[in-house]
Amino acid sequence: MLGKTRWIIAEGYIPQGGPHADDPTLRSHETACVLNAGHQPAALSIMVYFADREPAGPYQLEVPARRTLHLRFDELDDPEPVPRETDYSTVIESSQPVVVQHTRLDARLGSLALLSTLAYGEDR
Repeated sequence: MLGKTRWIIAEGYIPQGGPHADDPTLRSHETACVLNAGHQPAALSIMVYFADREPAGPYQLEVPARRTLHLRFDELDDPEPVPRETDYSTVIESSQPVVVQHTRLDARLGSLALLSTLAYGEDR
């Protein structure tokens, strides 16, 4: 099996504004790219942690077997939206081993800046 069942993204921040703010495809955002290479669907439970308040979540999602999900944090809204301009960290628990990569698109300056890194993974 490929992957782990718990993933931690310690760095999170969704920038606000910029010249592309009205274009959803180019708007600043953060993404968790989740690969489920296994033969069973992966049920995800996501908690978002903040410096100055209680966590948000759990956000519940599913990645079908042998599929990938590019999850934009700015599109999460149940139980509440993930706020922009706020530092946060994320813990993703999965019912099946998955691989998680974290990416940020920062479009505040007009030119696009992209960063990406593999999240920290461990088995529960």
